[in-house]
Amino acid sequence: MSLKPLKDTFGRHIDYLRLSVTDRCDLRCTYCMAEEMTFLPKREVLSLEELEFLSGAFIDRGVKKIRVTGGEPLTRKDIMTLMARLGRLLDKGDFDELTLTTNATQLYHHADVLRSVGVKRINVSLDTLDDKKFEKLTRRNVLSQVLRGLDAAQNAGLEVKINTVALKNINDQEIPMMIEWAHGRGMELTLIEVMPLGEIDEDRVDQYLPLSVVRDSLEEGWTLTPIEKRTGGPARYVNVEQTGGTLGFITPLTNNFCAGCNRVRVTCTGQIYMCLGHSDRIDLRAAMRGDNPQQALDAALDRAMLRKPERHAFDISKRGEQPSVSRHMSVTGG
Repeated sequence: MSLKPLKDTFGRHIDYLRLSVTDRCDLRCTYCMAEEMTFLPKREVLSLEELEFLSGAFIDRGVKKIRVTGGEPLTRKDIMTLMARLGRLLDKGDFDELTLTTNATQLYHHADVLRSVGVKRINVSLDTLDDKKFEKLTRRNVLSQVLRGLDAAQNAGLEVKINTVALKNINDQEIPMMIEWAHGRGMELTLIEVMPLGEIDEDRVDQYLPLSVVRDSLEEGWTLTPIEKRTGGPARYVNVEQTGGTLGFITPLTNNFCAGCNRVRVTCTGQIYMCLGHSDRIDLRAAMRGDNPQQALDAALDRAMLRKPERHAFDISKRGEQPSVSRHMSVTGG
């Protein structure tokens, strides 16, 4: 059985796994989902044992960072059991970092446990601090729950980074205030361009706000100094002199970050997507449920490395066009 590190045909070492544990979410963000979503039958979702086995296989092939995602991962009822099991591997030194992306609606109930199993930092998706705007964006009136979750996370000693999708004519005027708010609480904030994933009820041309425009606007009043901070993801960071905090930019459309890609995504059904911006996938669940699962899974990962593309195919240029990728972000995992 080969245990060589994962490396694609472009020489990029893959040491970062984004592992989805559910496609379900308790919000319905307008740039991510339609209001009426059809979720997977539970029988199609990987079991706890399969998720643990899969994680171990990636660790054996050199993955050093695992980010648990969804949908909303904290809506899965057995999620803390999985986190504890992965935390034991982390404690043994089998890999370097276990982290989580969440919308924070359920975070109040889990923050202390997350910290106890070895999670040190989390990403929280939050696009506005305005109650009415939050409800319009997410179709749910739960901003107070999110803010309570943030308090719980910081009280538990978790480092929090806020992820904010920049949306034209929705939260663009609020971005400087959100940066000041996050930095004032000792949290980083990263801005993200909206991505054309899945059919939604609006046209993404109306939502798309290039971060080059946002950055130019911020630099009219602030001093942004680039820094060499790297967290394993695609963000590029600056220090904001006026707030004393760190600001990140994720720019898949205006300035793609594919040359340094070090990650793959696995869905809650065990499909590995070598690139978020492509539909090509390999079925790892079939490998795990067949004969010689370890050997079959290892061979499937080798095939995945041969098929990882050089760059994504995202595009938002014409009104009314189909999304670059038909599946929703909640299917692939954030």
